[in-house]
Parts: sequence; C-alpha cells; structure tokens
Amino acid sequence: MRKKSDLPQKICGVCGLPFVWRKKWERSWLDIKFCSERCKKSIKSSKLVKKTDQ
Repeated sequence: MRKKSDLPQKICGVCGLPFVWRKKWERSWLDIKFCSERCKKSIKSSKLVKKTDQ
C-alpha cells in the first residue's frame, strides 16, 4: 500500500496549487490539468470572455 506522500503530484494550471493523484484519475492521469471542476470551469469561462471581447 502506498503512503500519501509517495503519490504523484501535479500543479493546477489555474490556481497553481499542488494536487495529488486519485484513484478515479488512474486511467487519465496524464490528461489531468486542473485540481477541481471549479478550476476547469473558470478556464473555460475566461476563454469565452476573451472570444466575445475580440
């Protein structure tokens, strides 16, 4: 069994906070870029704002 300190970590692309590997991300860990749905949604909404401003 792994200890939490041994699990891989990434840095969130939006908020910059580190987050740790989760079992539910096992198959897609390489594709995960955000720590939460909130960060994921905030990046999408900021892209929409930029598109409408242009």
